[in-house]
Amino acid sequence: MSTATASIATTSQPSIEGDVQRGRIRRFYKAYGLTISSDVVLPELEPATPAAPDLEIAVTPIDFPEAAQAATAFRFEPAWQYLSWQAVGTFLISGGNRIDVDPAAGVDDPLLAFPLLGPVLALALHQRGLFVLHASAIAVSGKSVVFLGDKGAGKSTTAGAMIRAGHRLLTDDVVALDLSDPGQPMLLPGFPQLKLAADAAEAIRLEQAEVRPQVHAQIDKAQHRLRGGFSDNAVPVSRIYVLERGERAAISPLPSLAALPAIIKFSYITRFGRQALTGDFAAVHLRQSAALAGRIGVCRLEVPTGLARIDEAVALIDDDLASGTR
Repeated sequence: MSTATASIATTSQPSIEGDVQRGRIRRFYKAYGLTISSDVVLPELEPATPAAPDLEIAVTPIDFPEAAQAATAFRFEPAWQYLSWQAVGTFLISGGNRIDVDPAAGVDDPLLAFPLLGPVLALALHQRGLFVLHASAIAVSGKSVVFLGDKGAGKSTTAGAMIRAGHRLLTDDVVALDLSDPGQPMLLPGFPQLKLAADAAEAIRLEQAEVRPQVHAQIDKAQHRLRGGFSDNAVPVSRIYVLERGERAAISPLPSLAALPAIIKFSYITRFGRQALTGDFAAVHLRQSAALAGRIGVCRLEVPTGLARIDEAVALIDDDLASGTR
């Protein structure tokens, strides 16, 4: 499981279905334009009125023999995907509309939520035909920007600095794009949570955020549940930035030959290697990546080393969007 963050006390209670299933209460949430019903308590998500769900999360036994043989085990088929971490549990994603969850002994919902709202949900969105990036995204005056980068490049930190400057979070970690209209890719809002390392959180100081308690000693970032600064509307994708560390803030356009590999590299599905691109997924994914690289301006964003200078990058992003030249 990727490094991440903690558990939190929620500020609002989700809507609840009356009947109890398997000793759990079914709750309803919204994220990525979907109504989600869940046996797992997910205070990270926004509550929703009970309705026919687009995506169902059910706690139930899963028959996956490979789960007992390794610390992590994955299996990918065209219609379903298994992800298992012995320390957390096993997940079965099927049809793009259901996620089965089989927790490991003694694991509670806050720890289950880590992979569930990360790689597991990302694969479910991928099954639904969305293009999913491992990234952060911010809404800026009717536009949206996506931050890509290697671990430690500062995706969430830059997003946090943008929020502090008055812009709004669209999603962190799992970025879902609707490419059904080739002329206008849309970025779907996720949920109001940002993961920040302790030094970044101290430097940015998001006053409208509530920090959740840590749920595991190996989780090196804290979850910041935003009370404000979140956009719940889909927004056209305006710019994709690939973050790198530099001596000064700078933005330069990437040629198409570099833009396409960057998008493929940071798409969520490629984190699992070619085994995840079953059936016609590989061909579809390549076409989607190429269409996105050709339609949206992809730029290199150099972020100055040192948190004290993060606002230099924010100012440059604002100027870049205002110019609209790329």
